[in-house]
Amino acid sequence: MKPVLAVNGLRVARGRTTILHDVAWTVRPGEHWVILGANGSGKTSLLKALTGFLSATAGEIAVLGQQYGASDWRELRLKIGVVTSAFTAAIPSAECALDTVMSGKFAQLDLWTRVSRADRLAATRLLRLVGAARLAAREWGYLSQGERQRVLIARALMSRPRLLILDEPCAGLDPVARENFLNFVDRLARRRGAPALVFVTHHVEEITPAFTHALLLRAGRVVAAGPRTGLLTSARLSATFGSPLRLIRTAGRYRLAFARP
Repeated sequence: MKPVLAVNGLRVARGRTTILHDVAWTVRPGEHWVILGANGSGKTSLLKALTGFLSATAGEIAVLGQQYGASDWRELRLKIGVVTSAFTAAIPSAECALDTVMSGKFAQLDLWTRVSRADRLAATRLLRLVGAARLAAREWGYLSQGERQRVLIARALMSRPRLLILDEPCAGLDPVARENFLNFVDRLARRRGAPALVFVTHHVEEITPAFTHALLLRAGRVVAAGPRTGLLTSARLSATFGSPLRLIRTAGRYRLAFARP
């Protein structure tokens, strides 16, 4: 089967600054990835390159066998669902959740395209899938952070993407809301026919058992990439975050502690 995503020799430079250094990364069907890295590690730049908002200086990016630059990037972007807080400010506060979800079919923010009855039914089903059916008529301005994240996931699924990117989706959630949200993402990853997931975070505590692989970034370079089991170690995470750390595993989940001298 074709890789869902193939990144080869990706380099992004602006002026004298190199943001990403020869990144190589492949996501195959059935894989769910976590991207870990400190602030400034290149996570955001990598996501922008994957979604066509940041042009590469060198290298190739292919989605389902189609390359950016050789195919219509607008069509390729529809195959990648994105959930990011960057969308929040662009969604009108008076827009209802159902309209926000439907906007995902057209890669719009602030829905203005005429929609069909089938679109409304599909959006309603997706709100039910993410546990937010009761929010269909609620305005964006009156949704909590956790509710907004669920609505944005439903929106991202509206175009039936093969790849779903969750960009620090737990930012701003309280501990209980975060754990509820992580349990939901874990269930979503295990659903039959689920898109490949890419979960971007600073926190190993947010890695649930459904995630199969990990990509570690530091200063725009890949520290390590591959199956999560065996890849996540104290040494690699210390190198990733530039500090002596100890990885602790408990009941299938992780946490980090500073290593004693």
